[in-house]
Amino acid sequence: MRWQRTRRSSNVEDRRRGGGKVGGKGLLGGGIGTIVIALVAMYFGVDPQLINSLVGGLEGGTASQSTASEPIPTNDPQAQFVAAVLGDTETTWHEIFAANNARYQEPKLVLFSGAVRSACGHAQAAMGPFYCPGDKKVYIDLSFFRDLANKYQAPGDFAQAYVIAHEVGHHIQTLLGISSRVHMQKQQVSKTQANALSVKQELQADCFAGVWAHYAKNKRDLLEPGDLEEGLKAASAVGDDRLQKQAQGYVVPESFTHGSSEQRMQWFQVGFKAGDLNRCDTFTKM
Repeated sequence: MRWQRTRRSSNVEDRRRGGGKVGGKGLLGGGIGTIVIALVAMYFGVDPQLINSLVGGLEGGTASQSTASEPIPTNDPQAQFVAAVLGDTETTWHEIFAANNARYQEPKLVLFSGAVRSACGHAQAAMGPFYCPGDKKVYIDLSFFRDLANKYQAPGDFAQAYVIAHEVGHHIQTLLGISSRVHMQKQQVSKTQANALSVKQELQADCFAGVWAHYAKNKRDLLEPGDLEEGLKAASAVGDDRLQKQAQGYVVPESFTHGSSEQRMQWFQVGFKAGDLNRCDTFTKM
């Protein structure tokens, strides 16, 4: 990916220094809670408030962050890469929103190490990257990119860019009011039905990531040969069926919360080929 030519976003908060500890009761626990966390930790894009509800942890709410952010070091290429990708998503979504007579509100992206406190509660690096609608911020521990390459066998800079774009996709859902509507609907249905809604929401974020990739390729020529394949491999690597098979040896489709590998690749490609936000209506097309 030709990310070096892109504008760096100014919306990155670096909390990695001294940010590895949090006060109060953490997310990880013993017994069945640990098993649940171990499974969910392999997914990215999870709202930590959801994890809290699964294991009886802290309820989401406005939380203060005691660790001050710092400027991104110029000699930190991975952090510079994150700022570049975030900056390019800003360029894309500003253009799309403006074309629809709307103003795009840029999210913040927080770099942390080990653990972090957000408006959605405490989170640990094992959960992977996530988006918190409570403060409209994306949270990433950069060690996840190492896991993405080694643990999930999805290496490459565009695989990492897909992760960032997916989380920004959740921000788009928040701005459009989709996240709040899904949250309300989940309160009124069974667990299986709520899981199905989560799948549709995650697949839509994948499609939104594909829309960004379409603009990055066709408007700014940022993609290199093999980049699309890297993104698709990353989408496949975090499919519910693949992760469940690896973790427990069998697949339980009714427990899916993010979609199968095939679905995740499919919807990323829908967004990539069309470059159209309106083609990402996973809620009526599934």
